[in-house]
Amino acid sequence: MAKQIKSLDELKKLRKPIVNPNEVHKDQFTKLETMALWITDHVGTMGFFLIILVWTAVWLGWNMFAPKESQFDPYPAFVLWLFISNMIQIFLMPLIMIGQNLQGRHSEIRAESDFEVNIKAEREIETILAHLENQNDLILKILNQLDKDTKEKTTQ
Repeated sequence: MAKQIKSLDELKKLRKPIVNPNEVHKDQFTKLETMALWITDHVGTMGFFLIILVWTAVWLGWNMFAPKESQFDPYPAFVLWLFISNMIQIFLMPLIMIGQNLQGRHSEIRAESDFEVNIKAEREIETILAHLENQNDLILKILNQLDKDTKEKTTQ
């Protein structure tokens, strides 16, 4: 069990300055990690999905219904579209994993900060309880003394 703090001065000496875990996490990023996180945050949006959906519909629609001489990736093969789609997926997979690792590191920093806050709160609660016990003892002593004084006055 942790050492019980006896005074407010001891508690104040143990206090560390409050650190914002979000700033700590942000300060640790390299430029590449910032870019990976930006990509992770934006690829997982409906906006990105809609861009890919529209791009696919336009590409496939043009190459299915445009005049044969203006098609550049003819139906039914769509070889160029498949190649580009696969390249997008291949490049985004590791980037998203890197971004998720960075987000996981952020979660760990926040959890550590929460733990420190909990430890600090526990120390403060122990100090408050110790002071309350001390006050309770003093009140009981005063009550006992008053009781004694009252009994002495009644016997005289």
